[in-house]
Amino acid sequence: MSSASSESAGKKRRNILVLLPLIAFIALAALFLVRLWSGDPSHLPSALIGRPAPPTDLPPLAGLERGGKAMPGLSNAAFQGEVTLVNVWASWCVPCADEVPFLEKLSADKRIKLVGINYKDPSDNARRFLNRYGNPFAAVGVDASGRTSIDWGVYGVPETYVVGRDGTIAYKLVGPVTAENLAQVIEPEIVKALKP
Repeated sequence: MSSASSESAGKKRRNILVLLPLIAFIALAALFLVRLWSGDPSHLPSALIGRPAPPTDLPPLAGLERGGKAMPGLSNAAFQGEVTLVNVWASWCVPCADEVPFLEKLSADKRIKLVGINYKDPSDNARRFLNRYGNPFAAVGVDASGRTSIDWGVYGVPETYVVGRDGTIAYKLVGPVTAENLAQVIEPEIVKALKP
């Protein structure tokens, strides 16, 4: 074998070795993108599904009234005996305003109770938000520090949880309630939670 052909073979091997990291990077990037785009981003896994709702003892939103009476805050007692939807929201959250009409529809459903956790929001802003867009909640607890929301596994607002009659979390929706996920996901999850 001539020295020219062995030099040529050596160059080819070096070129292949140089390209291997690039090929590995492209393969990993492709795998990452496929995983990112293949799932439903509104349904992130939650370790709390099937477990009791975390300890929740939130004060009421000061000055919030319905029918001339102060609205209650939120505690674990609210999750016992009936299916409860827990919506985590904030006045500074644009999608939270967009979902209010769908929350109003849910609040009219007598089979369930809809409650809210107001996340890291000044009370005046939260009251103005509810006065402007509507108040679909039977109770609103104020999570000023965000600690309770962390215990619930909140990624960001809005998020909505379906809690069964026994206080167990049955489902978690990340993102706003929309016409599509209301019909295709939330209502079927409510029906499942209503079954004895």
